[in-house]
Amino acid sequence: MKVQEEKVMRLSKLRAGTKAVITSHEESEFQLTLMEMGCIPGEPVWVEMIAPMGDPMAIQIAGYYLSIRKKDADMIWVTTE
Repeated sequence: MKVQEEKVMRLSKLRAGTKAVITSHEESEFQLTLMEMGCIPGEPVWVEMIAPMGDPMAIQIAGYYLSIRKKDADMIWVTTE
């Protein structure tokens, strides 16, 4: 039986269709805003789509869709399987 390894990476590095769980944020002025929008540690997140030029990206989190800039998604750390 194979045990899957968890990978910790930035949300901005995920491809469309990928599911992950938020683990933490980097310290920033935008950190509180991210948490108010539902991007809290332990929350599952799904990358719905990424714009053709790579920015912004649409994610599904806490039961709704959120469009987030790549530079802001770069401050969110997630775990994938």
